[in-house]
Formats: sequence, structure tokens, C-alpha cells
Amino acid sequence: MESEDTKKTQEMKTDLNLLLECLKYQMDNAFSQKEALVTIHSICQQNSNASVYFREIGGLMFVKNLAKSSEHSMVKEAALYTLGAIAEKNVYCQQTLCTSELLEDLTWFLSNDSNINLKRMSVYVILVLVSNNRTGQTLVRETGCITVLSRLFRTVISKYELDLSDKNVFQSYQLWSSVCSTLCVCVNNPQNDENQMFCCSLFPHANEWLKNCMKPEIIRPICSFIGLTLANNTYVQKYFISVGGLDVLSQVLVQLESDSHETLSSAKLAVVVTKTVDACIADNPTFGIVLSKYHIVSKLLALLLHESLDSGEKFSIMLTLGHCTEDCEENQYDLFKNNGLPLMIQALTESQNEELNKAATFVLHNCKKITEKLSLSLGEYPFDENETQQLKDINVKEKNLEEHWRKAKEILHRIEQLEREGNEEEIQRENCQDNISSMNMSIQNTWKHLHADHIGRATKAEDEDKSHSRQFQSYKSHGVMSKACTNDDQMKTPLKSANPVHTCYRQSEQNKSLYKAKSSCNQNLREETTFKKNFISQSSDHVFKHPVHIAKNIKQQLPVTDPFTLCSDIINKEVVSFLATPSCSKMLTYRCSGCIAVEKSLNSRNFSKLLHSCPYQCDRHKVIVEAEDRYKSELRKLLICNKKILLTPRRRRRLSNESTTPGRIKKRRVRKNFTEEEVNYLFNGVKKMGNHWNSILWSFPFQQGRKAVDLAHKYRKLTKSPMCAASS
Repeated sequence: MESEDTKKTQEMKTDLNLLLECLKYQMDNAFSQKEALVTIHSICQQNSNASVYFREIGGLMFVKNLAKSSEHSMVKEAALYTLGAIAEKNVYCQQTLCTSELLEDLTWFLSNDSNINLKRMSVYVILVLVSNNRTGQTLVRETGCITVLSRLFRTVISKYELDLSDKNVFQSYQLWSSVCSTLCVCVNNPQNDENQMFCCSLFPHANEWLKNCMKPEIIRPICSFIGLTLANNTYVQKYFISVGGLDVLSQVLVQLESDSHETLSSAKLAVVVTKTVDACIADNPTFGIVLSKYHIVSKLLALLLHESLDSGEKFSIMLTLGHCTEDCEENQYDLFKNNGLPLMIQALTESQNEELNKAATFVLHNCKKITEKLSLSLGEYPFDENETQQLKDINVKEKNLEEHWRKAKEILHRIEQLEREGNEEEIQRENCQDNISSMNMSIQNTWKHLHADHIGRATKAEDEDKSHSRQFQSYKSHGVMSKACTNDDQMKTPLKSANPVHTCYRQSEQNKSLYKAKSSCNQNLREETTFKKNFISQSSDHVFKHPVHIAKNIKQQLPVTDPFTLCSDIINKEVVSFLATPSCSKMLTYRCSGCIAVEKSLNSRNFSKLLHSCPYQCDRHKVIVEAEDRYKSELRKLLICNKKILLTPRRRRRLSNESTTPGRIKKRRVRKNFTEEEVNYLFNGVKKMGNHWNSILWSFPFQQGRKAVDLAHKYRKLTKSPMCAASS
């Protein structure tokens, strides 16, 4: 494979060398030079290393000089086209060609009476040199090239009625389109404030084209040029609005939106204009008042419902809606009257696109103010006459006022839910654990009283049932509903002056948490009954019937006039979605065996087996099991040396067990001296196996009762004795 790549690379280098020689020795043959340049372009496009090699052998500079010195127009065009393609393919070639000398030559081609094709190739080379190159943007301005491009932008096309079927008109349009693209890279990517300030002088001419020509071939390049020139430049944005540019864009957008119901291309083109409008007001939200004169918000909402638009185009529309409604009350009214809030809620609930959800949330945040106004009566809020008339018209058009309340509350609910989405699960887990612990304590006390009273006073079982029922009711009301009652008392005072939408939303959140706490506590209550089976008497059935009825009565005792009833359907949906999640059901249904097996006699052996057999381990016991497994695996690795298992033999273990008495009092071993044969065995074993005493012990026939420690001690004594060491 490497040989094939090396062979191809060598062939490429040979071809480029021959083509460069052809260019040098065919100066009188323009056709041959053109063919050689086209072939060089083809090779450089197919192989990324060809451009680098062509620059190294001097071919890039030769082609640049050829474009300047050749007398034939076709050779100049081919040379410029080849230079642009090589610079576009390789950034090092771009840096080599990006000089003031080459830009001055290109400016000269554009200024003189050259043919249109040569001008197009010159604009193409400028485009490649300036793209993603701040140095090129600066050189374009310093050499005066951007001035020539601005003049071409004004003069290449003179008639508003374009007939692209005409060949000459089509060539002029292609040159004008290339000039627009080059001006775009001159002002942005990277952003260049000086070039943006220079190009803003072209805005009046661009506005005239937008007014008089509604063709996509004109609108797309001009909108791209305006959007990139306006981007992140407040001064240029203010100048564009001062010359009436935002009004012109609004008129074009209204016209395209009306045409979008008939043609798909008009909807796509309307999105392009929408992006340009958004670039104009993104840094100046106060300019949204200009758009309210043309009811742009309603047009954008209608455009948002177009089925042919993808998620990216819908995101652009929603982002523009957010900037329109950010600091303009008129646009907020317009959004509400045209059912924009339900559309944003639908986007939040149905769309899986994260950017689309963020844009919808942005719009809903902006509409908090209008939602608060609609929640108050006309007499309590100091509206002027126009606002009062607008609110009256809204109330006449809307048949069901409660539907608006529901929508507003749902909007606020969705916004707050997104903000606390990351911390909600942890808070619920902590609350659930607190409720479970308090419930366990109450249940244990209850069972103690029940057991004692059942033995001492069996005749008073019914009275005891009633008292324990009251205990459960007291626990429910004080333990679980304490937060809801406290917040309810706190909210009674500011309810008249505060926003009813916020008040209802807060109560819905409290009742939602109350419902979750009650369901989790009832579930744990049922679990505790299974663990206490040995202590349950016949009267326990009556005891466990009361808390369920009490919980139901508490829910029914809520006043009907409470704002909670206005958004109860929303809360029910949220509760059902919460209970439907697998994490919640698993948490309520299953428990860790290590946590609940408290009545068994556990030790280090059966507890480990119990944890390994449990499929629903808690985090604490899961860490314990993993640590134990990891420790055992490390022990196994340490006990293996040279592929020999150095575990204590079973016979040795049996002998050590026999040496102990039933009372676990160890007997002293009988001393046995090492024989001469055993000493020889010991030295031979050390030579063969090193200091692996277990292996030596079982490789030679030592006396019965010998241990590896005995061999080690004997060898150490033998090596210390000079006579033994010499004899060995």
C-alpha cells in the first residue's frame, strides 16, 4: 500500500515538472499554455500535496507572473483561475500570494476595459485571498481594491428589470454576484470594523434594488451583504435604519410572506430576509418599534407554520421573534393576539431540537410582562386609552378567558421548569428520604403502642384504632403538608397586589410536590407493613385503612376558589409524567438487600453474598461491592509469580489444624534438625528457583512438618556461617 502511494506521489511530481516546463517553452502557443494550466488545476484539486509541491518548485510564482505579463486574454484567465484554485486548496499558497503587488495587479484588471471573464477571474482571486484572512482584508483596503469593488457593485447592473436569458446580461449578473460575495468576505469572517464602515455607503443603493426588484437572484446576495456588514456593529446598524433600510426589509418581508402561501421559494426567501432583519435589531432591541408598523410579528408567526421549513429556518424565525419582543410592547401584544404563545409552548413540548427550545424560551421570557398585564383587570392597572382599547378588543375576540389564564400559567410553569431541571431530581430524592425516615419512626412508635395495648387491653381495640388514625392524620397534616400550608398562609397576604399568574404557579408547584411526597410515603408505608409481618395483629388492617382515606379527604378539602383549581390539569399532566418515569418507579418499588436485611444474622461472608445477589444495590453498597471485588482481584495478581501459584498447600493447612487442640491452644512443635540431604536439597532448590520457599518445599522430599519459614531461616543461618558457605 505504501509503495502504491509513493508511486502515485512520484508520478504527480513528474507530471507537474513536465507541465511547468511546457508553460516555460510554449510562450508563443496560447492554446498549449491554457491546456497546461487547466491540467495543473486538475492535478492540484485531486491531490492536496500537489499544491505544496507546485509552490516548492516555483510554479506558483511563475503562473502569477504569467497572468501579469501574458498578452493573451485566455492565458490570463486560465492563470488567474489556477492561482485561485491553488490558494483555496492550501493556506500556505494563500499566504504566499497575498501580497499588495498581486492585489494592485488585480485592481488594474478591474479598472481597465477588460472583458467580463477576466474581471470575474480577478474578483475570484481576491475572494480567495481575503477569505478567513485579516491581512488580506487590510491589504484590500490599503491598495484601493475595495473602492473598485464598490464601484462595480453600483455600475455592473444598471437596469432593475433583469433578463437573465440574455447572455450578456447573465454574464454581467455573474460578475455582480461575485462582487457581492467578495465584499461580504471583506467585512466579515473575520469581522473588520473599518471595512464595515466603508461598505455602509452602499446601503442606499442596496435599498433601491430591494424596492424595485423582488427576484431571488437579487435579494439573496444583497441580504447576505447587508447582514454581514451590520453584524456586531452598532454604528452601522443605526446608519442602516436611518437611511430607511429596516423599513425596506419589512416591506419585502410582508410581500414575500403573502406570496409564500402559493410558492415554496417565497417562503425560503422570506427566511433569508428574516435573518437580515434579525442582524439589524439584535444589538438594538429598541428598533423593534419600526417593525411593529408593518405587523412583522404576525407575519413571522404565519411563516413559522409553513410546513416546508426545516428546524434551522424555524430557529431563525423564533430568534427574530425574540429580538422583536425583547423591548417592544407593541410586538408583544401582536404576538399574544395572533396566538404566538401557544405556538411557543408547542415548540417546547414537541420539538427535540435544543436550539429551537432555547429560542422558544427566549420568546416566552420576553412575554412575561404582557402576560402579567392580561392577568390584571383594567381598573387595577394604569393603562392609557390605546392600551385599554387593545385589551377590550382582545377580550371580545377571545371567547374563553380561562383558556388564556391556563396558557399564561403553563408558560410560566415551563420556563421555571427548564431553569431548575438540573437540581429537581436531587431535591426530590432528599425530600423523599426525609419523609421516609420520619414515616418509619412514626410507624415503629405506632406498632409498639398497638402491641402493648393489644395484650393489656384487648377490649379497647376500637378506641385504639381511632387514636392511631388521628396520629396518622396528624402526621400527614404536620409532616407532609407543612410546606404547602406554610406557603399558603404566606401567600394569602400579598395575593391581592401580586400577580395572580405567579401566585397560581407557585401553588401548583407546592401541590405537585405534595402529591409526590404523599405517593412516596404511601409506597414506603406499604413496604414497612411487609417487613413487620411478625408483629401485626388482627386490628392492623383497620389501622392501615385510615391514612388512605385521610389523604383523599385532605385533597378534597382544598377550597374550590383556590387558584390551584385553575391549573389543576397542568399539574395532573406533570404528576403523570413524573410517575411514568422509570427512575421514579424503580426508586419506589425496589430497595437494596443490604439496607433492608436488618433482622438477619449477618457476617463478612453471607453479607457479601447477599450484596452480590441483589440486582437493586444502593450507591453505598454498590461502592462496597466494587471495592471488595477490586481488592480480591489485586490479591489474585499478587499471588501469581512465574506462572506458579504460591498458595499454602492444603496438607500444610491440615497439619496446622491438627496441631491445635479443641480449646484452640497451640502446641509447640517437636524440633527436628536438618539432615545433610535436606541441606543439599535446600541449596539446590535456591540455585534453581531462587528464594521461592514454597516451591522448594514441595519440589524436594523434606521431612514431614517442615514449613517454608523453616527453609528460609535455615538458609539464612547457613549463608551467615563462613564454613557452611565455603562448603556449599
